[in-house]
Amino acid sequence: MSKGQPAILLDVPAHSRYLTFVIKNSNELKNVLASLSHIVDGSSVAMGIGLEVVTTMHEEVPGLRLFPNLSKAQVPVSATPGDLWFWLRGDDRGELLHRGRAIEVIAKPAFELINAVDGFKYDDGLDLTGYEDGTENPKDELALQTALMTGESVKMDGSSFVAVQQWLHDLNYFESLLAEQQDNVFGRTKETNEEIDDAPNSAHVNRVEQDDFDPPAYVVRRSSPWIENQQSGLMFVSFGHSFDAFEAQLKRMVGLDDGITDALFNFSKPLAGNYYWCPPIGKEGLELAQIMS
Repeated sequence: MSKGQPAILLDVPAHSRYLTFVIKNSNELKNVLASLSHIVDGSSVAMGIGLEVVTTMHEEVPGLRLFPNLSKAQVPVSATPGDLWFWLRGDDRGELLHRGRAIEVIAKPAFELINAVDGFKYDDGLDLTGYEDGTENPKDELALQTALMTGESVKMDGSSFVAVQQWLHDLNYFESLLAEQQDNVFGRTKETNEEIDDAPNSAHVNRVEQDDFDPPAYVVRRSSPWIENQQSGLMFVSFGHSFDAFEAQLKRMVGLDDGITDALFNFSKPLAGNYYWCPPIGKEGLELAQIMS
């Protein structure tokens, strides 16, 4: 049986709340993480730990690294602050708010909350543009192999690595495009979700086609739209047994492979980008033996 946090392979919930914390008091890290490990069930609440936490504790998590700094790419993408991340899942937005407040109280001795974003499932899993999100997500055994680390070590088996980006959409611009132009942004038709055979090289599907990479760049996406005041976009959440596949896709999107940038950047831009380690989970909560020596 998998030791991975169950949320990684579950369907996207009706409502999500994403919490990002930074270190405030390093002396309390171990105590706070130990407390949090008992309330994170991996299903209703998933948790990720950033590199700064691990290095501050003088520990190591093989495969964990910083989000890549691609600020010199044709479309700049870079890391933003974030040391601890929570993904709260459920059917009631108010209940998620209160659950998040309880987490904030436990985390407060060591961490400061710097960002909270509410996400939701739109229709049957659409981006706010109306296009299906995560069409080519791996399924069943391939999803398990893609998302979770196995066979590395007892302490790390069941671990996952998550890349989190908050994307801001310019829906006014996108909706000003003709239907054919919109389809060419994604490389799929909105009506049928079928791939367009002669889509331009800049189409998103051509930038991130998983089997076009060597090795294939499979990721398990669990993204959700978000809305705040008059802004909206996509909270992009991508799990893998390493960051390599996500990074390969991102570098091609920003044009580092062939100079062609993803058409998504014509109407959307990332506001935040972070990498986290999602520890395995056992009967009594998160298994943090890797960083609790």
